[in-house]
Amino acid sequence: MTATSQACHEDAETSIEMQSAPALPLVLTGPVLRRCNASEITLWLVTTAPLEGQFVLYPGDDHSPCFEADFTASQQIQIGQSVWIVMARFTGEFPLDTVLTYEIVTQQGPISALIPELLYPGEARLTVMFKSRADYIQHGSCRNPHFPGKDSLVAADEKVAGLAVEDRPALLMMSGDQIYADHVAGPTLDAISQVIDLLGLPDETFTDAPYATLSELRQSAKQLYGRDQVLPVHEETGNWLSDTRLFSWLPKPRRPVFSANECENHLIGLSEFLAMYLLVWSPQVWRLVDHGRLQQQGFQCGDQVLSEKWQQLWHREKQEIDGFIEGLTQVQRLVAHLPTYMIFDDHDVTDDWNLTIGWEQAAYQHAFSRRIIGNSLFGYWLCQGWGNDPTQFDEKFTSLARAFFEQPGDNTQDAMIEHLYRFEHWHYEIGTQPKMLVLDTRTRRWRSESTMNKPSGLMDWEALMDMQHSLMNESAVIIVSPAPIFGVKFIEMLQRVMTLLGKPLVVDAENWMAHPGAANTLLSIFTHTKTPTNFVIISGDVHYSFAYDIKLRFRRNSPSIYQITASGIKNTFPEQLLRFCERMDRILYTPYSPLNWFTKRKRMKIYKRDPDTPGHGRLVNTSCIGELWINDQGKPDHIAILTAEGQSIGFPPTRQETKRRSETSRKLTSKS
Repeated sequence: MTATSQACHEDAETSIEMQSAPALPLVLTGPVLRRCNASEITLWLVTTAPLEGQFVLYPGDDHSPCFEADFTASQQIQIGQSVWIVMARFTGEFPLDTVLTYEIVTQQGPISALIPELLYPGEARLTVMFKSRADYIQHGSCRNPHFPGKDSLVAADEKVAGLAVEDRPALLMMSGDQIYADHVAGPTLDAISQVIDLLGLPDETFTDAPYATLSELRQSAKQLYGRDQVLPVHEETGNWLSDTRLFSWLPKPRRPVFSANECENHLIGLSEFLAMYLLVWSPQVWRLVDHGRLQQQGFQCGDQVLSEKWQQLWHREKQEIDGFIEGLTQVQRLVAHLPTYMIFDDHDVTDDWNLTIGWEQAAYQHAFSRRIIGNSLFGYWLCQGWGNDPTQFDEKFTSLARAFFEQPGDNTQDAMIEHLYRFEHWHYEIGTQPKMLVLDTRTRRWRSESTMNKPSGLMDWEALMDMQHSLMNESAVIIVSPAPIFGVKFIEMLQRVMTLLGKPLVVDAENWMAHPGAANTLLSIFTHTKTPTNFVIISGDVHYSFAYDIKLRFRRNSPSIYQITASGIKNTFPEQLLRFCERMDRILYTPYSPLNWFTKRKRMKIYKRDPDTPGHGRLVNTSCIGELWINDQGKPDHIAILTAEGQSIGFPPTRQETKRRSETSRKLTSKS
């Protein structure tokens, strides 16, 4: 073939590829309303070109706007050849508790015309209300796209669609595991790879890894269902046998750094984390990829064909992913109408993230695992953390991020990751009434001083003191703790037993009571005279739902403490195991059981609420979104979960709480 004909042949191939490649829409993901209050409105979205245009806010259905502002280049970071993240923060004086509408006018027209599915029935523009009170909150965690079952965010959207704007939730709180970086479905990972190529997300190089670059890994036989063999390993420490002097000569077993049981498709590269975020929030991105491609190619992965075992799993996962994709249009609509806040938990990074000091040393002293965790934090900041409170992230964050994406390389990537590792302000406050404190229970751990293999406290002393300072002189407060502060005592006892056997990673042994220092300091905060009289604690993580009322023993003027847990959005707990644990908890840990005196919560009396649905135990095991209504005093008026099937399950007050409310009402009546 001559040079001319060769060139013509290549041009023809390029032309065919361009014709077959899908046209990229301007808006890939979003808009997502993030931090919104009387002085700021924050929007997050992802586009395929620099966003040019305006954000326009209207009082209700009026035609005259009350606020207009341009999107600027400083609000946007180009993260690939054809993709920009837009984090637009607008400041001004915005009306609270008033029905508003907004429009994003782009270079291609208003977003309501580009994506009409964003509108609820009867809307001409997107409607919002920025509430001064956290009177109604939707909340949840643990959204695994390929878990069998429906997405509870779809049920949440269907409910919001039927409510008047003033009756909608004040906010949506997502308290952890918005992605499962350590447990990705095969069809999803293949879609991630397609998104990387389609949008031109950057490649990266690795140190101390089986593959030198991300592109090499993606072209290998380990790309799908083989990454557990790629992830780093370390010599186990904290083993009672090999660590003793008598048996120190024994070779120490080598264990995986990443302890997830199903990490065959663990995310590794930064571009994979970024693509994952686009796919869990956006139906538009899924329309650009062929997530059945692998089957059409005969399950060819690198130079090998997937085994029958993985092919069968791929088919099961694809069925669930198909259902997940169908609901994304409604999920996109929900987060465009409700201010949405987020905080990380373990699966946003990897299972057992920072669980023990031994795990930390193994993970952060290995260049490859350190990079993977850093990539997850980089992706979290860009797609979740940044919008929670943009003022916490100074110009250095954006300058380091731009430096990497403008010139991807080890130096620029490591500089950003080191800055993320040093950062200690992932927690934040929401200035509603009551005030909301969202806790970081992952990066400021109270590390054990006795053994490398003992669980760390979820927050260290300084972090707990910062929390107490934020609580001072507040009459009521809502605390968002990814893991329940007051959990199921029998399950915590099992975790303690496994910890004593040196196997905390086996049972995910992280709870607030696992570390004596963190537990005692936290419980002391609840007894302090200057802390609030009403605590509402919102949690997720555990894959089942429950509600507790907590009082201090032997104290007449005890604060009212409520532990409310809703989990998971798309996940559940093994049913038989949960029922066994619940039965044992009922038998062993009633409020008057003497066994309570052997727990760290012996100063607390816990009353467990029964759900109002027959056939359930106190622990409700179903995918759901939590719903919480708060009264003017900062106490729950109604606690419920909305299941993925659209059923509402309430947790009515206990007899003790009903009696207390009746006595309070009687006293007020007699005084009047």
